Amino acid sequence: MLLRLDRTHRLLPLLLGLIALASAIALLIQDADAGIFPARMHDAVGALSLAAVAVAYLIYHAMRRSAGAELVKSVLLAAAFLFWAANQVWRNPRMAILCNDLAIALFVLDMFLVMAGWPSNAPDSSFAEDFTCDEREHH
Repeated sequence: MLLRLDRTHRLLPLLLGLIALASAIALLIQDADAGIFPARMHDAVGALSLAAVAVAYLIYHAMRRSAGAELVKSVLLAAAFLFWAANQVWRNPRMAILCNDLAIALFVLDMFLVMAGWPSNAPDSSFAEDFTCDEREHH
């Protein structure tokens, strides 16, 4: 069941989402002119963007009261973003590589689950497919 959140319940996830978007824009600005921000700030801003969107996504699903497979899939995706964020700022190269590899594995698992149709209640449109009712009956 798809539950659309009211404006009050969307506020916190949207605020965190705005922080993530602003951080991503700051990264692109820094890419255009590397002298605008201090050198070490790039990794921290990248990590902030990734962590903010992961936490926003978890809060969003918690407020929607997602359950079962949908919740598991949401946690997997948020964990991938958090490992990617950790990779951006971890000073120990071995741990940074581990965080990066865990993020890659979780992103690959997420895409595989989408292609495999798991969870089964997820609409096909989540993978850029849009069938009409008649087309679904023939597939």
